[in-house]
Amino acid sequence: MNNRYARVVVEGSPISKSNFKLFNLKGRAILPYNSGKYHDRYALYEEEIAYEARSQNPGIVLSEALIAVLKVYYKSKLRHPDTNNITKSIFDGIEKSGLIVNDAQVRRLIIEEFYDSINPRFELELFCESTYYMNYTIVKNEHEKEAIIYNPPSNKKRVHGTRNKKTEEDRNLKVCEICQKSISTSSAITANNGKMIICKDCFKKLF
Repeated sequence: MNNRYARVVVEGSPISKSNFKLFNLKGRAILPYNSGKYHDRYALYEEEIAYEARSQNPGIVLSEALIAVLKVYYKSKLRHPDTNNITKSIFDGIEKSGLIVNDAQVRRLIIEEFYDSINPRFELELFCESTYYMNYTIVKNEHEKEAIIYNPPSNKKRVHGTRNKKTEEDRNLKVCEICQKSISTSSAITANNGKMIICKDCFKKLF
């Protein structure tokens, strides 16, 4: 392995930093650390990435402009973080490892999403631009494949006069992501832009 290329593989389901961002009572974003609670998962994941990046690439420090190819393998097709948000988690850990000096070095990035229920992971390759260049082509399929259809985010408001089929009671009842207890909308605290709900009791235990 030379000092113009590095490869990092980290096993386990990739997680997004935004999934662990909470908002305090003043609406300010916070990221708990070393609380002993569920939300420490991101900090631990970042440390794992840093350890694997350094142990898999001993003695290598990439300080020039980079091309990055990231392949993310999720456990499930139905439920996983936004792939675009995954890059922040990964490059925070890579920078912390010392393998790169600044995540702003990545000037060209290709991200591919795959699924592996047995071995979820991410695979990252870093290429120095002084030695490598990127060349890619978009090709039309000879035979049309089955389309993968996505639904709007659950927190996105409906438009064009359509109505939610849920009853008023269902809309006002939420489930805490940590303790799994049912809570009312007025007692809920949102995280990750409304995608995650926790109760006030669990929120207080984080600090």
